[in-house]
Amino acid sequence: MSPDLPRLGASPEAPFPPAASALRKPDGLLAFGGDLSVARLCNAYRHGIFPWYSEGQPILWWSPDPRLVFETAAFALPGRFRRQLRRSPWTVRADTAFDAVVAACASVPRPGQAGTWITPAMRAAYGRLHAAGVAHSVEVFDGTQLVGGIYGVTIGRMFYGESMFSAVSGGSKIALAALARQLHDWEMPLLDAQVGNPHLISLGAVYWPRARFIDAIAGLVSAPALAPTDWSGAFGERPASWYAGRNAPGIHV
Repeated sequence: MSPDLPRLGASPEAPFPPAASALRKPDGLLAFGGDLSVARLCNAYRHGIFPWYSEGQPILWWSPDPRLVFETAAFALPGRFRRQLRRSPWTVRADTAFDAVVAACASVPRPGQAGTWITPAMRAAYGRLHAAGVAHSVEVFDGTQLVGGIYGVTIGRMFYGESMFSAVSGGSKIALAALARQLHDWEMPLLDAQVGNPHLISLGAVYWPRARFIDAIAGLVSAPALAPTDWSGAFGERPASWYAGRNAPGIHV
């Protein structure tokens, strides 16, 4: 860790350093310390900053450059997968299994990763955000089995994706498609994907320079939210095959 890395103040309301001051190596490392209180986390996301650290490390705060984002009106669900979906028995809900989604994201093995950054402290922190109506999950079920999901944080009209998982191939794609569709309806044009990987890019995520991202979210986080604090009613229980339809707004081949 760089000896010049700023340490956050003790108060949960203490300001973060400007995102532009983040390190180049490792890319986006901005500060350390502080806590995972609701106030601190909301302040971080409002400024395009998120925590990411492993067990045994201090809390590390990041704002990488470039930033990977989805534009919700242009989310790309592959055509072959859409054809498979038309026969799918899966259903999609939201905010009915938040803790289970976070637990699954923490436990699913990922290529090139040993262990998880979703520590017990992080799971507890996002549970508090969910209880406050700030963090949300989208869940994909096969009967009663949870086969995929995604969770993240809303501030105003901005959604910050945190993690997603598939217990069965395609589960996370459906969760992401459902999320993008609903965000589009709520006039939330961006879904932050934080850092890139080939899978997200194949689904249409694009890199934005950090300066562009920070400028864009400044207006979105202060805009009046159209999304409710509890998403379960807005989603209901929709068949996953609905997202195979060519006329589903915000979902493109």
